Amino acid sequence: MAKLIAKPATDGLLPLTVGGLTLSDATPKRLTAVAPWPGAVPEAAAALQGIGLDWPAPDRAAKGDKGLCLWSGRDQAFLADVAPAPALADAAAVTDISDAWVALKLTGPAAAAALSRLVAIDLSPRAFPEGASARTGLGHMMALIHRSSSRSFTLYVFRSMAASAIHEIGVAMRSLAARASV
Repeated sequence: MAKLIAKPATDGLLPLTVGGLTLSDATPKRLTAVAPWPGAVPEAAAALQGIGLDWPAPDRAAKGDKGLCLWSGRDQAFLADVAPAPALADAAAVTDISDAWVALKLTGPAAAAALSRLVAIDLSPRAFPEGASARTGLGHMMALIHRSSSRSFTLYVFRSMAASAIHEIGVAMRSLAARASV
């Protein structure tokens, strides 16, 4: 019988540093999708309070001591690096998506400029401040983008699209570096 070896989706592809930008694997140990039942957002928010998190406002993330709750769509959120409270299952559909998604962290002074080549949203600090979260297209795939600091973005993509996302972001990074060297 063949033995399977578990490998990260980014194995051999990251980290990638070009110019002043670095793309690295930031996949959380645990990622959970939360979709409250119709009208049950207040109950889901109360259950999150039990683990030190708030329900995120639209296009925002709520950071707690132990993890992060990212807005991922209307009445939807992702919990990163924190186990859901048992009471959450009474108010929402709770799905472990740890094996289905990866997170890529793009860091550097030109991170927004690189991503702006791939997304159709304004990533300026005024329009997309630290803590912002948006579900949008990234090149030819869907992604959840979180501005994790003033100089970094964390991008959540389907695991099956990790290599494509790394390629697309790498092309944008090399393009910016080439332009800067002229």
